[in-house]
Amino acid sequence: MRRYLALGLLSLFAFNLSLPYLLAQDPAPAAAAAPAEAAAPAAPAAEAPKAPPTIEEQIATLNAANAAMTVKMDTAWVMLTGMLVFFMNLGFATVESGMCRAKNCVNILSKNFIVFAVTTLFFYALGWGLMFGNGAEGPLKDYVGSAGLFFVSGADNSPAILADYKGDYAGLSWAGVPLWAKFFFQLVFAGTAATIVSGAVAERIKYLSFILFSAAMAVFIYPVVGHWVWGGGWLQLRGFADFAGSTQVHSIGGWAALTGAIILGPRIGKYSADGKVNGIPGHSMMAATIGCLILWFGWFGFNPGSTMALAPEIIARTAVTTNTAGAVATLTATITAWIILGKPDIGMTLNGCLAGLVAITAPCAFVTVPHSAVIGAIAGVLVVFGVLAFDRLKVDDPVGATSVHLLNGVFGTLCVGIFSKPEWIVEATANTACKGGLLYGGGIDQLVTQAIGVGACAGYVLVTSAVTWLVLKYTVGIRVSAEEEVDGLDHGEHGNVSYHGFVMAAPGN
Repeated sequence: MRRYLALGLLSLFAFNLSLPYLLAQDPAPAAAAAPAEAAAPAAPAAEAPKAPPTIEEQIATLNAANAAMTVKMDTAWVMLTGMLVFFMNLGFATVESGMCRAKNCVNILSKNFIVFAVTTLFFYALGWGLMFGNGAEGPLKDYVGSAGLFFVSGADNSPAILADYKGDYAGLSWAGVPLWAKFFFQLVFAGTAATIVSGAVAERIKYLSFILFSAAMAVFIYPVVGHWVWGGGWLQLRGFADFAGSTQVHSIGGWAALTGAIILGPRIGKYSADGKVNGIPGHSMMAATIGCLILWFGWFGFNPGSTMALAPEIIARTAVTTNTAGAVATLTATITAWIILGKPDIGMTLNGCLAGLVAITAPCAFVTVPHSAVIGAIAGVLVVFGVLAFDRLKVDDPVGATSVHLLNGVFGTLCVGIFSKPEWIVEATANTACKGGLLYGGGIDQLVTQAIGVGACAGYVLVTSAVTWLVLKYTVGIRVSAEEEVDGLDHGEHGNVSYHGFVMAAPGN
């Protein structure tokens, strides 16, 4: 009896569950019902089996997938190395502040911090357009960008590949990297050039004047030469080669720094009335050493990253040539200073390392490792004699920026015409106008082209930067008062000090 009762309850429960579904149906009236044979749906026609993809279709699918992955990997590489170059701002800040006196430390740190912010704004507003915004036609296209000038508003036609800005970068997809990845990488380079100026004019320049000059660097000094060298301009068309910026970054910064140091004049106390050069030691060689190591590390983004693509052979070779030149220059600068000055001066050692890195920046992808050692060895000696020579010429450069970046930027650029292998220079630049160095049968053509590039950069930057400095001098002024310079720019310009609670060991420190 219980069994039948349970079955009845279960049937009732199932009927209640199905009742809403049954009521929701709208069956046709019985009178209108179609004949039984007509109600049965027609059997669907059998579909023909789909043909497998052809070999050509399979290859096309694989190529599309590989192309998409290549873009992703190239973009990741460009962004990562760009961030390493950005990190070099910290290296410049600590090198410069350490090599200057404690009373100016806040000022130097602040300049190195704000210079990248200024460069970011003005390079975005106009500098990028002048450097890479080239139209297909126009009388100025070989000399300055002319299309989409403002706020990166032109077509994605950069960086330039000679005449038409498009195509492969030696098969390594320059054009495949997104526009903003290219912009970011070029921005951090522009910021580096402006930062170089900071050290040479340290301890006596007005803060506002430095900001205004940095804006000028980002708008019409750095980008114009950049168009000639990397933007499809006349130097690139001629076969001028500067892989990562010995001229484009370091010489530009060096020429601008030189004009600034000359127009500003030396610091108070640097030269005696009889012409004697007085040393003004920096307050923290620990900070300077840390900064130099940061810069050395950042250079592995600066040089290998200039492939703008994951190019295994070029990246590996460039990293090793970069490191070798910096290491050998460190040793030769130390030895040279030891012989001339009687002691292994740490400042010369640090600047020697940087000099080797600057010199190898132009030819790093084009030369063998042994030749990179030769380049570094010469750079280390050159920087020591450069520092001493500028002092005798009464060009007061507190950190040796002109010797490091200007002299060795020029030297490294010329090295392309001596040591570069013809097949490597064409592979790494995608520029068949490049001939290679003297040592590899390239003749004198490449060296002459490199010298023309050095001269053109020098002429343009010297004139434009001198005009800029002089305009600033006779408008807002460029030098702090003598009282402020003696007291220290930290207090006068910023109302602050670097080391609260510490007492100066001696006047003027």
